[in-house]
Amino acid sequence: MNIDPAKDVPLFVQIAEQIEEDVFTGVYAEEDRIPSTNELSALLGINPHTVLKGMNILVDEGIIYKRRGMGMYVQAGAAEKVRAKRRSAFDERYVAALVAEAKKLGLTKDQVVSLIEKGYDHA
Repeated sequence: MNIDPAKDVPLFVQIAEQIEEDVFTGVYAEEDRIPSTNELSALLGINPHTVLKGMNILVDEGIIYKRRGMGMYVQAGAAEKVRAKRRSAFDERYVAALVAEAKKLGLTKDQVVSLIEKGYDHA
């Protein structure tokens, strides 16, 4: 797990983002048990309450769930929820900004599509 205390992003957010990434990339499949709060706390050398705060973000989003006395597990459909969340964020962060800048530059929709296709071909 890649947690960096020097980052401006709070540790609990980094923990939530890393677990979410692991769910999205298949490190944890649906119904897999994820490391416990205490396991992650010991592994990362941070307070268990910080880890729990990050996990609770994912519980609230329906990505993971708690089984009393058993730990935290990946919710069925979690990877698709993460994908939908990321698509929405992609649209808000990148597509909207791209369209706004293209309009400022006087580019047509066809020109923007051509540039994107060119980028795909060279990536």
